[in-house]
Amino acid sequence: MFLNTMLVVLTDLAAGLLGSTAFRKHFHLLLSAVVMFGPALSFWVSQHSVFAKRSHFLYRMFLRSGWGWTCVFVGSFVFLLSFSVRRSLSLSVRHLSRLVAAGGLWLGFCKLLDLLENATGSCYEPLPGGPEVAGGQPLLVLREGESKSVCLRAGMLWRGYEVSEDVFLLCLCCLLLAEEAAVFGPYLSLGGTSGAPLRILFLFCVLLLWLWLFLLLCLLAYFPQFPTQLLGGALGCLSWRGLYQGWYCQGPSWHCPGRPGLGLLNTKTGSTGAEEDQQSLND
Repeated sequence: MFLNTMLVVLTDLAAGLLGSTAFRKHFHLLLSAVVMFGPALSFWVSQHSVFAKRSHFLYRMFLRSGWGWTCVFVGSFVFLLSFSVRRSLSLSVRHLSRLVAAGGLWLGFCKLLDLLENATGSCYEPLPGGPEVAGGQPLLVLREGESKSVCLRAGMLWRGYEVSEDVFLLCLCCLLLAEEAAVFGPYLSLGGTSGAPLRILFLFCVLLLWLWLFLLLCLLAYFPQFPTQLLGGALGCLSWRGLYQGWYCQGPSWHCPGRPGLGLLNTKTGSTGAEEDQQSLND
C-alpha cells in the first residue's frame, strides 16, 4: 500500500511537470542551452573521474543502444496507454508509427553523416620513429584511397567533417520522450484510469529522460568536441521540430500518424475539457 501511494505521488508530480505548458514550450530551449554551454563544464570537471572513460558502464550499456532503450520504454508506454483507452489495435499501431518515423529519420541521417565523413575525410598513418610535431604528437602521413572503415581497422587515424551522432541521438531521444510523456498529465487530469503498470512505465520514461540528459552533460563536459557536438544537437532539434512541430501536426491520415494523445483525451470527461487539453498539447 505504501509503495503504491509513493508510485501515485511520484507519477502525478512528474506528469504535472512534463504536462505543464511552460515545460512543453521551453524544454527545447533548455536542451539547446545545455548543448551550447555544456562544454564549458570541461574547465571544472576532473579528467580522473570515472565518467571521463569511454569504457564506463553507462556509456557501454545505454549510450551505444540509446535508440533501443527509448523505443522499448516509450513504445510500451504509448501502446499501453492508447490500447487501454480505446481497445483499438489500429489506433495503437498508428501512435507507435511515430517512433518508426523518428527511427527511420535517425537512421537516414546517420547514413548521410557517414557518407559525408567518408567524402570529406582523409586517412593518416602515424610515422613510427619519425619527428614529432607540436604537442608531442607523431608526424602523420597521408594515405590516399582508404575508406574510413579500412583506415580505422588498420589502426590509422581518420580526419574528416564530423557531426556528433551521440549528441544527435541524445537530443532527439530527450525531445521525443518529453513529447510522448507529456500526454500523461492531461490524461490524468481528465480522470483517465491509470493502473500500476501504466504508471511504472511512465516513471521509467521519466527516469530515462533524466538519464539521457545526464549522459549528454557527461559527453559535453568530459569529451568536448566543438563544433561537432553543436551540429549534432542542432540536427536533433531540427529533426524534432520537423516531426512533432511540423509533419505530425497535419492530423491523422494514411500518411501522418498525428500528434501524441490525439484521440485519447476525450473519453473520460466532457468534450469541452478534452478539446482544451488537446489544444494545449498542440500549442
